[in-house]
Amino acid sequence: MKEDKDTRVVEVFTGSPWEAEFIKGLLESNGIESILKDGGGLAALAPYYIGQEIAVLVNEDDYENAMEIVRNREKANE
Repeated sequence: MKEDKDTRVVEVFTGSPWEAEFIKGLLESNGIESILKDGGGLAALAPYYIGQEIAVLVNEDDYENAMEIVRNREKANE
């Protein structure tokens, strides 16, 4: 994800490491770049600890599209 001083990122999902990786891949397959953030900083495929929650962040401009994708995924799992 290209970052500059004007780029703002927002959280669209928080969950287990494998769920966050899945959401990241889903977003990227729909043309939305994302990054993962754990409690200690940004991570792409860093080692995780059991029970650790990971946040998926996207550019603020992609927020609405990303949330639609996340909501549709959650509906499919109901």
